[in-house]
Amino acid sequence: MSEEQAAPIEWSERRFERESFRDTDFTDAQLDGCTFEECDFQGARLDDAVTRACWFISCTFTSARFISSSHETTAFTNCRFDFASLFGATFVGCKLTGSGFHDADLSAMKIAGGDWSYTVLVAQDLRARDLRDIRFAEANLEDCNLERSDLRNADLIHANFRNAKLKGADLRGANLDGIDLKTLDLNRVRLDVGQAILLARSHGAVIE
Repeated sequence: MSEEQAAPIEWSERRFERESFRDTDFTDAQLDGCTFEECDFQGARLDDAVTRACWFISCTFTSARFISSSHETTAFTNCRFDFASLFGATFVGCKLTGSGFHDADLSAMKIAGGDWSYTVLVAQDLRARDLRDIRFAEANLEDCNLERSDLRNADLIHANFRNAKLKGADLRGANLDGIDLKTLDLNRVRLDVGQAILLARSHGAVIE
């Protein structure tokens, strides 16, 4: 392989539509302001890749690798990450709305802010994560392990917490509108005063 072919990919302000990047090596790639619409990244390797202000629309990342990758203000909307490895990946101010993570490895993944509304995170292990200020509106968190996670000031409106594990989680300041608190196991969960009142009312208490 020539030296030019071995060099990491560096793309800026490029647009791709319905392109196949199957098994492409994006290791150490630098992607700035690029747009990918309905592209296929199945089996692609994005280890240590960096994306900034990119937009991935309805792309497929089945079995792709994002190990130790970094993403800043990048959008992955309505994408599929089934069986993908996002071990140690970092998302800062990113938009993941409508994306699914069936059997994906999210170990050590870090999220700082951003919009994760309508995401499908069923049965994911998100224990002891810093999830403050993130928007999880109508996200599917069924069977998700959120024990000891920090969800302060997160937007959880109408999120699905069915059978989710919340022991030791911090929900202070989070928007819990549309969530039936009676159905949650709130053992050792930290709530603020307003949330505690809502919980009491959900059990029929009269607050005067």
